[in-house]
Amino acid sequence: MNTKLKPLIPLILLASAYSASPVADETCQSPFMPKITGQEDVVYVWTLGMEGVGDEQDKMVTVDANPKSANYGKVIASVSVGGRNEAHHADFTDDRKYLWAGGLDTNKIFVFDVHTDPAKPKLVNTITDFVAKSGGVVGPHSFYALPGRMMITGLSNNKDHGGRTALVEYNNAGDYVAIHWMPTDQKLQADTSKLYADGYGYDVRALPRKNLMLTSSFTGWSNYMMDFGKMLGDAEAMKRFGSTVVQWDLHTSQPKKIFDVPGAPLELRCAWKPEHNYCFTSTALTSQIWLIYEDQAGVWQAKAVADIGEPAKIPLPVDISISSDDSKLWVNTFMDGKTRLFDISDAFHPKQIYEQKIGAQLNMVSSSWDGSRIYFTSSLLANWDKKGADNEQFLKAYRWDGKQLQQQFAIDFIKEKLGRAHQMKFGAYSLYSTAAK
Repeated sequence: MNTKLKPLIPLILLASAYSASPVADETCQSPFMPKITGQEDVVYVWTLGMEGVGDEQDKMVTVDANPKSANYGKVIASVSVGGRNEAHHADFTDDRKYLWAGGLDTNKIFVFDVHTDPAKPKLVNTITDFVAKSGGVVGPHSFYALPGRMMITGLSNNKDHGGRTALVEYNNAGDYVAIHWMPTDQKLQADTSKLYADGYGYDVRALPRKNLMLTSSFTGWSNYMMDFGKMLGDAEAMKRFGSTVVQWDLHTSQPKKIFDVPGAPLELRCAWKPEHNYCFTSTALTSQIWLIYEDQAGVWQAKAVADIGEPAKIPLPVDISISSDDSKLWVNTFMDGKTRLFDISDAFHPKQIYEQKIGAQLNMVSSSWDGSRIYFTSSLLANWDKKGADNEQFLKAYRWDGKQLQQQFAIDFIKEKLGRAHQMKFGAYSLYSTAAK
């Protein structure tokens, strides 16, 4: 048996059981990691350093998220990592003891110990060989836990700083394992009459019971480090966005099919119920929800299934969050600062049922497993965030009662001298029996 398959078998069975578990974890997490049972105690916010604000460094900020705590809604810890690295995404190892966080500009990966004292993460390792070991991959973006390993998506390369990139594997100890370049083979295209095998990357998610891994696509360093207004006015730059989702064999990490998904498909979110063989993504430039699904013949397909807001106005969909019962999908749009809720009980015909403006700009959304708590952050990229008064930087927590969002607390990250709030991850003291509380 392939040695990579052995650790997957019991975890695949375990992952399928999670869909029925009454737990409170984020719904975008890898099924290979333990879930939080009950109320999350803290929210970790990977935060971009901001010139003239506090120490100006990227940092992991810990916020008390337990309503029963005396510090509820307050910052209880902050760990700076040195300099500004374009802090972006972060995620846990499969044992959930360590939180890996990446910098899109410097290509550094920062590893935090979150199990010794979950309230006070400690920086224990800085990985600096990502570009060298991978043969030129730039921009560590998504971190996705596999058994004993971390699958990392790149956004770019050091040859031309374009969108051509790869998946890179490290083990949990921080050692490089393997690289898997995004495919450009036209034979893998779902529609061979088109030329869209771009080799771009962005997010990664998996359905282990279907031996499925998916990746989406965005843009390269030359675009994501450019001023947003300047990029929008650069016709050549606007051509340099991805238009593909790739189907991979999860066990072998080999690409199987390339789907044409125009308009920069970003976050991928897969259904949790074992009878639901599909995942969703949203396209930033064309403002659509796409469904990646297995048809009756067992073949995976891609289809646009709904518009987000008014596509002609380019609201710029960014993050999405699927509910644990696969009935709802939260969709954030950066330009108008709104979150929209879609009923996806019919996955092929999503219907918007709610919307609310959260701020002048809006990026990430994290939902608790029971769907009652929704968290939002504001920053997209340092050079893409809005200017002046519209450059709001926050973490906001809401309660969803089934009809509307009710704000519970808000933290102004500029006022607190922290910087630009980007991605959130939940933590719980109960996961670690020896942890300080």
